[in-house]
Amino acid sequence: MDTLTLLQHYWWLIISLLGALLVFLLFVQGGQAMLYDLGRTDEERNMIVNALGRKWEFTFTTLVTFGGAFFASFPLFYSTSFGGAAYVWTAILLCFVIQAVAYEYRRKPANVFGERTYNAFLLINGLLGPLLLGMAVSTLFTGANFTVDRLNLAGTGGEAVISQWTTPWHGLEAVADIRNWLLGLAVTLLAQMLACQYLMNSIDDETIAARCRRRIAVMTPGFVGCFVGWLAALLVADGLTADPATGAIRVEEYKYLHNLTAMPYVAAALLAGVLLVLWSIYTGWRGNRRAVWFGGSGTILAVLALLLAAGWNDTAYYPSLADMQSSLTIRNSSSSLFTLRTMAWVSLFVPFVAAYIWYAWRALNRRPITRDEIRGDGHQY
Repeated sequence: MDTLTLLQHYWWLIISLLGALLVFLLFVQGGQAMLYDLGRTDEERNMIVNALGRKWEFTFTTLVTFGGAFFASFPLFYSTSFGGAAYVWTAILLCFVIQAVAYEYRRKPANVFGERTYNAFLLINGLLGPLLLGMAVSTLFTGANFTVDRLNLAGTGGEAVISQWTTPWHGLEAVADIRNWLLGLAVTLLAQMLACQYLMNSIDDETIAARCRRRIAVMTPGFVGCFVGWLAALLVADGLTADPATGAIRVEEYKYLHNLTAMPYVAAALLAGVLLVLWSIYTGWRGNRRAVWFGGSGTILAVLALLLAAGWNDTAYYPSLADMQSSLTIRNSSSSLFTLRTMAWVSLFVPFVAAYIWYAWRALNRRPITRDEIRGDGHQY
């Protein structure tokens, strides 16, 4: 494996890890979606919002980092998807913008719009954020309507137009594929179950904990059904594979199943992740306050494995439904060797950043939130 190919695989690993971390951190959105279900009084809702408020910036920062890393390492994907599926990504970004506004102004003195308005912002972000992100990730497997012409460096009006979307819906056509709905709903329900586990860990209140346990039991069948349905459809689906020598793309039956058998370490990570998530569901339902750590590590392992299966082993990680040869792989969509190598040196600082995040997380969660704390005069979201 030459240096460029090695760096392409390395950066797809980094992208996959960031995506996996993002899916785990969506528990913030999951908690917001259940704000009025788990919190029946203003005091209980304030406890939930303040518990989630300790972590919402991690989710937002990871989303921005994920997009930035994609732009730097695989710019053709960034320009094709973020530019072509503009309606979807604009909706996702707006969801996260109103979340930031809600946490900043929800309980500020002389609040013009009122607390209920910002609660509504949190609900919108909590429901649409995971759903839209899950559906967007699903298109890495199901494909999108675009074409790529690297020779078209001078489009209409002298603009460089390499990637073009072939429908006027600009990403919204993804709602027509049931597989995208299955993954979107699975991510939404997973985020809510992880939120229940996190709230049980970070709030010292038996009433809220009991509601979280009941909510986990209610959501489990829906999550398992959606995820198993999506995974089964993926394993029997055709995929696109690229010839390492020529770059020509062809259809391969059971491509993703073949990827798991060709990369047993990825299959093992997927299996371990699924088992950990299921164990966290069981222990969370039984009232274990540490269930979130099983659920979080399982989510990261499972999503990491799925994203690696989407890009490694000469797989087209963004299939084109309009022109098969326009499909994107980590080989034909990456940055130059110089850029990837330079960023690889920068990435060596990631463990230090991760250590700081872990320290900040533990410091913020050292003491569970109580009703007495909410009734005090300290900082509140």
